[in-house]
Amino acid sequence: MTQSYTSATVPADQPPSHAHMLGQILLEEGGFARLSAKDQALVCAIAHRVHSTQDANEAFELQTTFGQKLADRVAEVGGSWGFVIGFCVFLVIWALLNLVILHGQARFDPYPFIFLNLILSMLAAIQAPIIMMAQNRQAEKDRLTTRMDYEVNVKAEHEIALLRQHITQLHDKLDRHLAQTT
Repeated sequence: MTQSYTSATVPADQPPSHAHMLGQILLEEGGFARLSAKDQALVCAIAHRVHSTQDANEAFELQTTFGQKLADRVAEVGGSWGFVIGFCVFLVIWALLNLVILHGQARFDPYPFIFLNLILSMLAAIQAPIIMMAQNRQAEKDRLTTRMDYEVNVKAEHEIALLRQHITQLHDKLDRHLAQTT
């Protein structure tokens, strides 16, 4: 789970790191306050070396309501080939029933199928907003995934910089050691 921080202080039992010193500079110069709350939390997480990586799908599903799950399911079914083919079969059966099979007064929707048009209009009026809700949720999920990817990338970039610094220090020590031995 993501851990949130509201200040850039380091616990007493943890030595200050380069990230902490950067955080202090940001605090002193007022740059930290200009960051968004999410970016402030990210800087603090890096400074405290908190691992907050999580699965975006899992995080998103935890906050999903029944209505949202239903909208997702309607969009999933309504946007499938099974639905399209099944609906075409339904329309052909409707037309055959009212044109060929039933005669006279038994026809419940004679040509030009006004009742069928009413049903289709009501279905479209209900289905379209539900599909739009599902698309909006997908856009929210994409934003969450993008934010999580950004946080991971920033943390990875910071860790790579630390590794580069450590390698440079090791390289310098090795050079000094080789210079002393020769």
